[in-house]
Amino acid sequence: MSTAETEHAGEPLRLIYDGECPFCTRFVELYRIRQNVGHIELIDARQNPGAVADVRARGYEINDGMIAIWRGRYYYGQDGVTLMAMLGAEKGVFARINRLLFKNPKVAAILYPKMVCGRKLALRLLGRKLIT
Repeated sequence: MSTAETEHAGEPLRLIYDGECPFCTRFVELYRIRQNVGHIELIDARQNPGAVADVRARGYEINDGMIAIWRGRYYYGQDGVTLMAMLGAEKGVFARINRLLFKNPKVAAILYPKMVCGRKLALRLLGRKLIT
């Protein structure tokens, strides 16, 4: 573990996601990371403009990917999903499929943009706006 990781070792895994997106919300609910990581802080980007401003200041667009912050490091989009797949529980069909698909960064790079497009389409169909 690097010095920065050691410094942040006791901090929770923080996930910044879109609380109005049915896919994002369900995805976050289905994860069983708590078994491997401990405490998780779920941050609805729509309810926390400060978190949105922080990630945008770092060059990440929240409408194009969720953010996982773990041990002082930001994991964006496909990297966040890969991290979550690696930290996720071994049990359950969702966990197994997700781990199989997203533990490989190359596969995640192919699938994640399609997930983002599906999210944007779902929001449009539901009459919900992107995060401002």
